Amino acid sequence: MPWNEPGRSSGGGKDPWKGGNGDQPPDLDEVFSNVQQRLKKILGGGDAGKGGKGSGSGGSGSAPSSAGVVVVVAIILAGWVLWNSIHIVDESERGVVLRFGEYTRTLSPGLNLTLPRPIEEVTTVNVSRVRSIESASRMLTGDENLIDLAFAVQYRINEPEKFLFNVAVPEESLAQAADSAMREVVGTNTMDYILEIGRGQIALDTQVLLEEVLTRYDPGIEITSFNLQEVRPPSQVRSAFDDVVRAREDQIRFANEAQAYANQVVPEARGRSARVLEEAEGYRESIIAKASGEADRFSSIYAEYARAPEVTRQRLYLETLETVYGRSAKVLMDVSDQNSMFYLPLDRMMGGEGRAPSTMPPPPLLAPSEPSRASGADPRARTGREGR
Repeated sequence: MPWNEPGRSSGGGKDPWKGGNGDQPPDLDEVFSNVQQRLKKILGGGDAGKGGKGSGSGGSGSAPSSAGVVVVVAIILAGWVLWNSIHIVDESERGVVLRFGEYTRTLSPGLNLTLPRPIEEVTTVNVSRVRSIESASRMLTGDENLIDLAFAVQYRINEPEKFLFNVAVPEESLAQAADSAMREVVGTNTMDYILEIGRGQIALDTQVLLEEVLTRYDPGIEITSFNLQEVRPPSQVRSAFDDVVRAREDQIRFANEAQAYANQVVPEARGRSARVLEEAEGYRESIIAKASGEADRFSSIYAEYARAPEVTRQRLYLETLETVYGRSAKVLMDVSDQNSMFYLPLDRMMGGEGRAPSTMPPPPLLAPSEPSRASGADPRARTGREGR
């Protein structure tokens, strides 16, 4: 019923929120009285001041009042049931349903229906978010040295029902298991290995060991990565350790330089050695071949000498003279009683055979009056050997 409905006793057909004269603010007591009367009508009760009926006017007014209460209660109950039975699960979440406190099923993303509370309750768990825990502690290595480590474990929930119920405090249990696995791996390796070349392998071994531990507890957690954030010696001995590291780096550098020098020198030496061996082998083969040829030649000459000694002796003599005169410079002279004419080997003296003129000994000179040593021969005649 509108507030300004004609025939209402209060307001004279005017808005009850306004004053009687239309200029003054409304009376709060009158406003609350009007609201109370409307609620009574909705719930089935009558207007006490309007019908003049008292409390003893009969039971006809009690029935509508009870029906209205029932309707209101039913509406409220239906709204409460709908509010607790319809669940919208986000894409990144899963809904774990408990019936009287016992796990029954897991809701997938989207619109889902359950029984209202307290029969069934839904707990949503984010399964796509990557969570992280960090820890830092001082540990003992396998060679009985102390080392400071800081690491971080990243994980996500892959089975929400196990995450909620298998372990009481899963994050704390994961942190303790990670610290235990880290101590076990560090305790089986030396300090130098952990600080220098073994950081990556240490992280991998620790992650594998941590996954084995989580498999036994089954907390519904999946390890995505295990990272060593910081690995350093204790602050009390850090300066001495830095000196050791620098010395080791110098050792490696010097070893690399020596290896590079060896790689350069050794092949050259091996090449020279191979060349000398090849030259020696060639010389050996040439000497053996030459000696064999000389032996064969001597054998053939001896066979000829045995058949004709004089002819062979003369032949050897002439061949020897030919060899001797063929390697020496020759001067041809024509001697007469009046003058002398010299025929000099200018082409050979100028370097035709590779001998410089300054180093060649001077040719022998014969006086014009010197008699010829060849008896009964023409002084101008040339011997057979000189013609050569």
